[in-house]
Order: sequence, then C-alpha cells, then structure tokens
Amino acid sequence: MTQGILDASIIVVSYNKCRYTELCLTSMLQGDPIPAQIIVIDNGSSDGSVPFLEDRFLELAEEAGVRYDLIRNDANVGACTARNQGLAQAFGEYIGFMDNDVAVRSRDWLATLAGVLDKDDDYGIVGPKLVYPFEPHSIQHAGAAISRTGRVKYLGRGEPRDAPEHNLRREVQCLISACWLMKTEIPECIGGLDEIFNPAQFEDFDFCYRAREAGWTVLYDPAAEMYHYESVTTDDSPDVNYKYVTIRNGMEFKRRWQRLFEQEDGPPDSECQWRRLETRPMEQTGIPPIID
Repeated sequence: MTQGILDASIIVVSYNKCRYTELCLTSMLQGDPIPAQIIVIDNGSSDGSVPFLEDRFLELAEEAGVRYDLIRNDANVGACTARNQGLAQAFGEYIGFMDNDVAVRSRDWLATLAGVLDKDDDYGIVGPKLVYPFEPHSIQHAGAAISRTGRVKYLGRGEPRDAPEHNLRREVQCLISACWLMKTEIPECIGGLDEIFNPAQFEDFDFCYRAREAGWTVLYDPAAEMYHYESVTTDDSPDVNYKYVTIRNGMEFKRRWQRLFEQEDGPPDSECQWRRLETRPMEQTGIPPIID
C-alpha cells in the first residue's frame, strides 16, 4: 500500500504502558495518510518503553518516511509540560495530541480531521469519535459539554456507535485531548497548555476555552473514529493522587471560565453524572482492527 503523508505533527506522551504505546504508534503508521512528524515525550518510563522508542520505532518511522523526534525526561514531569515540549518541536501545518492508550480505527482519520479544519478559517480544533476497543465499540467520547455550574458531560458516553445524534459534525464547548487535531496557529497565538494543570486533568478544557475566546471554533467530527482504552495513561501512577488533582484542577477551571459557561447552553447538572462503564485491558481485547 502506498501511503500519503500529511503535513501534521502528532505529539504522544509515554509513561510506561509499553504495549499501549506500541499499538498507538504503530497504528499511526498504518493510517493513510500518515503524519509527517511523530513526536514522543517519554516521562521517565521504566518498563521497557525506552528501548522500543529508541530502537524499534525509530526503524519503523524511518521505513515509513516519517520524521520521528524522541524527547526523554528523567522523571514524570506531567502531561502538560511534556506536551509543551512536543509543541516546541512541532513543525506541521496541523498539530495533534494523542494519548498513548489511543489507537487508529479509521484509516483516513488524519485526512478527515484536517479536511474539517480546512473548511473554515475559524475552525481551530477538531476531535474524532472515540470508541471502546471491543465489540460493540460503544462511544466513549463524542465531545464534551459544560453545565452552567461547571459540571462536565462526555457527550455520547456509553451510547451505540451508530447513534444518529452522535453521527453529525457539530460545534462543542470543548474536547478531551486524548485525540484531537488543531491548526498550528492556535498554540502560536494562545501558547501551550497551562502547566498549572500538571500532571493532567482540565488542561484540555482550559485550552479549548482559550482557543474559543481567541475566536476559533472547536468541533467534533464522527467521520473519524479512534479506539480509546480510557484511563490507561493516568491509571496506576502511584506518585500522583488523581482524585485530588481532578478536584483541584476542576476548581481552577471553574474559577477561570465560569463567566463563559454560566452563559452557555450547556447540559443540565442532572445529565452530568459520571457514567461508569466497563473497560477492558489489551490482554482481553487483542489488537483492534483498522477499518477503511
């Protein structure tokens, strides 16, 4: 198969979970087109990730004709700092964030998302439909919504993959950064992720609101689908109390943006209860297929 190359830089943060990182990166090389640049920031992995990143994936990227940049941190500096390191190395017309527990489902995902951004000068960030990597591939994320009191709703969460209301492109208040593509002008204009939100949580919502305040539109497009194992990137990190971090960062997000979301037509609080769903590790799902 002869693949095209799109002028895009995709940034992936790695912190252990080597098998997921391997699936994430190798699946990108099976897309069509593939990104011109892949940037991996390793946050002090100790599980065998580094040999894969330094050796095997370097070979695969070279064979595919992809520019590959690896940044190694001695310790876990947080996802915000790591992604900002990646932004400093990115040269693409488009820049994407991808968590290392995300893998390609739609082979043409990159062209699809870039095509959305090209439709309007004001379109700034677009996210795909994230689905679970096992049958029936229910929706994990179809954009995010914020209630007038600042509560979060993952749109489509747990709904069928083909639910009509989630199969339309639409403007959204924000997206999770597990996977999105944006115009390179956005970080050039508003800066990178705010590292006050380190190690993670709410930094992506804050970035979306900053982009929207600067005049760009944030969109969800279901024509591109990606697998998301959910929480692999942040789970099992004994050095971080994610429950505390989520509460702290949520309060900071509300402090900053209440003036906007309290005036927006977000969902009622009653619809913002977190819906706990079954997740399955890769040992149970195997390698999910890429679809044309």
